[in-house]
Amino acid sequence: MTLISILVGTLVAGMGSVWLAALLAYALLSRFTQHLLSLAAGALLATAFTRLLPEAFELSIEAGVSAHALFLSLLVGLVFFFLLDKAELWHHGHEHAHDHDHDHVHSHDHAEYSHHGHIHNHHSGGWAVLLGDSVHAFGDGILIAAAFVADPRLGVAAALAVMAHEVPHHVGDLVVLRQSLNNSRAALFRLSLAGGVTAIGGLMGYLLVGALHEYLPFFLVVAASSFIYVALADLIPQLQKRLSPRETAAQVAWLFAGIALVAALGEWAQH
Repeated sequence: MTLISILVGTLVAGMGSVWLAALLAYALLSRFTQHLLSLAAGALLATAFTRLLPEAFELSIEAGVSAHALFLSLLVGLVFFFLLDKAELWHHGHEHAHDHDHDHVHSHDHAEYSHHGHIHNHHSGGWAVLLGDSVHAFGDGILIAAAFVADPRLGVAAALAVMAHEVPHHVGDLVVLRQSLNNSRAALFRLSLAGGVTAIGGLMGYLLVGALHEYLPFFLVVAASSFIYVALADLIPQLQKRLSPRETAAQVAWLFAGIALVAALGEWAQH
């Protein structure tokens, strides 16, 4: 049953986020991606600090793991994801998902923004996006699996948090792939396959975590470090633009909505 839950959760997070992103990108509703960035940042931080880390500490007491070891794992995890980011395998470059969306949809220029917002030739950017997405999806799958093994309710929260932060990311990716492939359906199909890698990561995570169950607190801390890194390094910096008071209020409201969503999910799961 746990394996089925993991596969469903990872597919919803991986492929579901691609399809929802397509709805936003192709329906020209990209103005909502900035709201989703705020929502995702709140959901990721709330999931990490109110769900994953507390669960890891509770399990660590049962397993006799010291708090020092868990905090060290959190630090190592943050540095690890920073290094993956430097290797261009974990970055969530949303820059091309907002200000440039409409320009890219209608542009016929041979230059385009890549997964990191830099200019690349017409073909290489698409493969960079797919490679980066596939590697990241595999890692997300492992982390979601660890959450499901610890507690199915925690797994649901982790899967939804992953989906929330992948949607605005995939909006930009679809724009890049559409330009690269010159075909909307092919772009959606290939990005869906990359999102499907999340399920492969979930299966690997299920086998890995199942075999190393005593290390489950560390898996949860690593999952939390991933969520914290993405929120603080990728999402929140994009929200720190000079905005009007009304736009700032909306941004903060969506941020708290993400936190409230995770809190409400936790309350619902307990009943």
